[in-house]
Amino acid sequence: MRKLSGAVFLVIGASLIGTVIRAQTAVVPTPAELSRKLQARYETVRDFSADFTQSYQGLLIRKATTERGKVLVKKPSRVRFTYTAPEKKEFVSDGSQFYSHYPKDRFGSVTPVPKGNETSTALLFLAGRGDLVRDFVASLPAAQPDGEWHLQLVPRSKQADFNTLTLIVDRASLALRGFVTVDDQGTNSIRFSNLKENTGLQDSAFLFKFPPGTEINR
Repeated sequence: MRKLSGAVFLVIGASLIGTVIRAQTAVVPTPAELSRKLQARYETVRDFSADFTQSYQGLLIRKATTERGKVLVKKPSRVRFTYTAPEKKEFVSDGSQFYSHYPKDRFGSVTPVPKGNETSTALLFLAGRGDLVRDFVASLPAAQPDGEWHLQLVPRSKQADFNTLTLIVDRASLALRGFVTVDDQGTNSIRFSNLKENTGLQDSAFLFKFPPGTEINR
């Protein structure tokens, strides 16, 4: 699913929202209140790792595809999504370059990470490129699942890989459980598990080198 190369960069800042803040579950917060609380927690997280399950539903494809793997994120702008099933692939940002690698096809690509004044991606948002209050118009959908808040965010300026971003957080702790992005092609959903924050990830965890024999598009 090559279109995810961007969508995984969004959601990379949201996952940095942590597990300590306590919310009053009996009272429905306003979108602005929830955005402020999430942003405050987000700013305390330097890095995180998690297992993820991703589901993508295209507009022209009836059956959703499901993939699994592990994600590493470190501020600023470092991300590594390693897919383990059903197909192995990687999307990596080392802070300056973004790499996509498809081992089965022996194919890869390299593009510069967008600069601060350029359109960003969901993954880069997770890695510190964004502000929930400043950069989005927030709303709370009427239907809220038990134990979760779903905060829908519409970017104030056009983004590279999503039209809307919905953060899924635990009602009691505000821990990030996942996120959903929607664009003109379909809906991308990611759920996190085994989330660990501020473990001291090294920059070396985000270095990437294509194996010999890879066709590289630059």
